[in-house]
Amino acid sequence: MSRKLRKTISNLTQLITHNNPKSPISEQYRTIRTNIQFSSIDTEYTTLMVTSPGPGEGKSTTVANLAVVLAQQGKSVLLIDGDLRKPTVHYTFKVSNIQGLTNVLTRQAALEDAVQQTNVDDLYVLPSGPIPPNPSELLNSKAMEMLVEDANKKYDYVLFDSPPVLAVTDAQVLSNRCDGVVLVTSSGKTGREEALKAKELLENANAKILGVVLNGKETKENSYFYYYGNK
Repeated sequence: MSRKLRKTISNLTQLITHNNPKSPISEQYRTIRTNIQFSSIDTEYTTLMVTSPGPGEGKSTTVANLAVVLAQQGKSVLLIDGDLRKPTVHYTFKVSNIQGLTNVLTRQAALEDAVQQTNVDDLYVLPSGPIPPNPSELLNSKAMEMLVEDANKKYDYVLFDSPPVLAVTDAQVLSNRCDGVVLVTSSGKTGREEALKAKELLENANAKILGVVLNGKETKENSYFYYYGNK
């Protein structure tokens, strides 16, 4: 299989809710969306962060597809790449990463100028921008607080992709600025101790964990199974 074909297949899989909205996997993402919305009956959760204990557990794919299914409801959605170490949002949505979040935080660009529209109706992305030497400090800055407030006024939902919890402190810093957090785990890869440690670190940062997604669980019907439930 050629490299180009592998990349094409990967892109189709990453945004399955857009490329194949009637698939069983897409339905599971809609279930996650529904559970999030039902969990916010008393408190509205419009600023959400998606993370995982470690790398390669599906957090970036999950947040991208969650953004798509929210936009498919006619909601305006902004997906922000808060992973300032290994950003992927610009690859997933095929947008430029010349400027993005880091440019806004360092006042080199306005939010409205750095945000880009995707080929999904009502879905916009703010890529990471140039990788900075001080990601944690930028995410914990007053500029970040102001950005979240500004984005909340302009979009129905603001979603963040973040680095893994156990790798660096970025996710803990960012989680404190969001209404809720979804923790993504991978069947056969995420250990129980790692999952519990990630949960503990997020709770220590006063994060509101809305639920856990179990990714990569084999079933008879399809090769992926997504589970969402309150902690």
